[in-house]
Amino acid sequence: MGSRAFGLATEDSDTDLRGVFVAPTALFWRFEKPPTHVEGPAPEQFGWELERFCELALRANPNILECLHSPLVEYADDTGRELLSLRGAFLSRQVHETFARYAVGQRKKLEADVRTHGAPRWKHAMHLLRLLTSSRDLLRTGSLTIDVGEQREPLLAVKRGEVSWGEVERWMLRLATETDEAAVRSPLPPEPDHARVEAFLIRVRRASALRETAGPLGP
Repeated sequence: MGSRAFGLATEDSDTDLRGVFVAPTALFWRFEKPPTHVEGPAPEQFGWELERFCELALRANPNILECLHSPLVEYADDTGRELLSLRGAFLSRQVHETFARYAVGQRKKLEADVRTHGAPRWKHAMHLLRLLTSSRDLLRTGSLTIDVGEQREPLLAVKRGEVSWGEVERWMLRLATETDEAAVRSPLPPEPDHARVEAFLIRVRRASALRETAGPLGP
């Protein structure tokens, strides 16, 4: 994830790794449930348990949807490949509200920095512009593309502080307006396909339980 997945990496960029894991079904039968997420083991690594990941994706969480649509996948087993094949089931016009709400929160932080320090954190401004662009294009096309493509250099210029805050503000306002317009006639469905995702999760849980039953304690 991060700049490498977005097509914004430079020589000093970190490598951010995100993953999804399946906790054995038997662990859910205990009072103490398995973790919904884990950090590490190395820096910049984070993983979600499958159910939690699906819950957040169905709510159109921007970070989760971007993770699901990353063009850089280092490893995927059969379950992971099936999850990737379900990417479209998580998308709906709900992204308009969730992405916009996240963008408003980030915008307020940038404005607070301008008031306090005279300038925003330019890297955060760059990523907000990137998010607004991908949100607009998702609502226009029905597909989420997180690599910025030809917008790489204009966005990196923002990161380097080469674009005035006033110009960045106008850019953000234009993208927000275009996003609102795209939402009105978006090809995305009103709601994600909960039933399809839930059927996938049940299959995964059942397969895990059967493997455990067939182990040393099984027949």
